[in-house]
Amino acid sequence: MKPGMKIGDTATITARVTPEMFAQFEGKLVHPAYSTVSMVYHMEWAARQIILPFLEENEEGIGGGIKATHLAPTPEGMPLSITATLTELKGKAVICEVEVRNEKAVVGQGEVTQYILPKAQISKKLEEMKVL
Repeated sequence: MKPGMKIGDTATITARVTPEMFAQFEGKLVHPAYSTVSMVYHMEWAARQIILPFLEENEEGIGGGIKATHLAPTPEGMPLSITATLTELKGKAVICEVEVRNEKAVVGQGEVTQYILPKAQISKKLEEMKVL
């Protein structure tokens, strides 16, 4: 990992709620609002922005865990701001707190853990998991 990553670093992404982000299962709409699945995706994407500038060519980030609480609904068309803040560097682990906001409220909060590993190590682990 390249030097320079530090506690307190932040990264923000934005999104606007679209029908593809609605709560739905097996093609059936639950309600026309921002889903928890989409929120988790955005939380991970925001946290990834923290590590991207610091990855060496032979490294990649891999998800290690997520904790998420969905606090408020967001309807179609409403903009979202998702901010990740680096809170801990622990060995190969990069841990970020993430907050999701719409124009009126905090929509969600959580924590994303990523591990920075050599690409070869990730490939090896994937190969070991393949069914023969």
